[in-house]
Amino acid sequence: MKDKVSLAVIGGSGLYAMEELQKVREVKIRTPFGTPSDAIVIGTLESTQVAFLPRHGRGHRINPSEVNHRANIFALKTLGVEQIISVSACGSLREDLRPRDMVFPDQIFDRTKGRPSTFFEKGIVAHVGVANPYCPELAHRLFASAADLGFRTHKGGTYVCIEGPQFSTKAESKVYRSMGFSVIGMTNVPEFKLAREAEICYASVALVTDYDVWKEEPVTVDMVIGNLNANTANVKQLLKAVVSKVTRDRRCECATALQYAIITDRKCIPAKVKKDLKPLIGKYLSRSCSDQFT
Repeated sequence: MKDKVSLAVIGGSGLYAMEELQKVREVKIRTPFGTPSDAIVIGTLESTQVAFLPRHGRGHRINPSEVNHRANIFALKTLGVEQIISVSACGSLREDLRPRDMVFPDQIFDRTKGRPSTFFEKGIVAHVGVANPYCPELAHRLFASAADLGFRTHKGGTYVCIEGPQFSTKAESKVYRSMGFSVIGMTNVPEFKLAREAEICYASVALVTDYDVWKEEPVTVDMVIGNLNANTANVKQLLKAVVSKVTRDRRCECATALQYAIITDRKCIPAKVKKDLKPLIGKYLSRSCSDQFT
């Protein structure tokens, strides 16, 4: 690809465009896993090249279970993306995490059902570690910038990802609270797993819109939309402030996640799979299965 950009933003509910981008161009990419949620917009923000992809498509056309996460992450990888800032609306499961707060979680609990969550199938097997699902270095820089801007911010916590598109029952919400989870959403899984398989750093800005259904107070559409709009305005400020601060020499585990993960003997990987996954595995194809452990 002639367009090479190392930083990407995936926009969630409310964030369907980055109007602040300059010198904008759109890139349409078809991947071995289908088409991404929308055309990828590439532009300059604070002298930094940024790729932007609305997770639900412009106009919010795609529900959480329908998002083609594999196509989204693969397309960004082909552009040269090394870091992804994921913006996600969420509900709070803790009293101290108030609507319009920004949360930078460090853990995920997966409650989704049957979403394709790996690139490695049909003749190739890889076991990638995701003990630390969010890149701590990228998350820290996001948190520090948000705090400097004066936003109500919280570092750490567990994001529980449910299938959706329906919200939780009160019983489910109370159980999640009892398990110590912090926020609840529908989109970080399998996004973070695929980003790790693609050796891309991934961190989330979780924007609180409401207290979910555990709190005995009414949740109205007007209230949620008002908080959503306020959150979107805040995160745009954050993105403008942080894009020039995240460039770094990547020494985190994300950058080499596949180094020892591909178990399949290289001679046994089908030619089509090698071709399709070249952006992910090309640099590892010359190594035999036994070489990686010696």
